Amino acid sequence: MTAPTTQAQLGYIAPFFIVRDVMPAIAFYKDRLGFELTFLGPEDDPYFAMLKRDGVRLMLKAITPEVQPTPNPSRHHWARWDAYVYTPDPDALAEEFTSRGVSFREPLGNNSDQLRGFEVMDADGYVLYFGRPL
Repeated sequence: MTAPTTQAQLGYIAPFFIVRDVMPAIAFYKDRLGFELTFLGPEDDPYFAMLKRDGVRLMLKAITPEVQPTPNPSRHHWARWDAYVYTPDPDALAEEFTSRGVSFREPLGNNSDQLRGFEVMDADGYVLYFGRPL
């Protein structure tokens, strides 16, 4: 089989987080992080949601009370993040999040991975790093 001469373009990636309860999870991402709800279903008993902010997408799903979220940091101490979100201006984003009452797991700064940014943890324990290379 021969390789194609051009590559097809990719649009975005959407992390899929299992959550305890979809409605509080939606509220955190909308009210604190400025995401927009793009889908919630099924209508009669919602348990799945899709959200977006600029080119970033997230999927949230509550399965059953027996299936609990298992964020990376809770399984492996060395796996600090569940998602890396590139932002060209982490300082401005940190200021925005502060004005929305967001608590930071790790404050804005330069880290040992040569990144400038900060960490936020949601109510289910998922850790998102917002930043950029130095």
